[in-house]
Amino acid sequence: TQMPRPLRISSGDLGRERRHLVAQPDTLVSDAAKLMAGKNAGAVMVVDADRLVGIFTERDIAYRVVAQGLDARTTRIGDVMTPAPETVEPDRPFGYALLRMHERGFRHLPVIEDGKLIGIVSARSAMDPSLEEFVSEAQRRRHYADKG
Repeated sequence: TQMPRPLRISSGDLGRERRHLVAQPDTLVSDAAKLMAGKNAGAVMVVDADRLVGIFTERDIAYRVVAQGLDARTTRIGDVMTPAPETVEPDRPFGYALLRMHERGFRHLPVIEDGKLIGIVSARSAMDPSLEEFVSEAQRRRHYADKG
């Protein structure tokens, strides 16, 4: 897949992976986990006929597969994914996506344009810009406190 169009701020907001991982609902959990491990990704977008139908995350592996005693070699991601995940449009500010993820307690937010998946915003992708801004603000405050 191509690099998705950015959420107003920068293309880096759509994740370091540059490509979002995609799998069909009938993919085995074990295969999806190998794909995620190989790409160091925390989620796979579950797509059927070019439409996003769910999201399968590392939390789903832990809570819905391992904790439930299911066999990852026979369980399909379509049976343990989060169906119909919340999404965001690419013209929304990056901060809006981060706020939605924070308020609703999830780490991945698919980006949809004209009904098609074009990318994903993840908590991991937010770390670098957020930390840089935080460190910059902390340094600015420390500078004023030292002068005051």
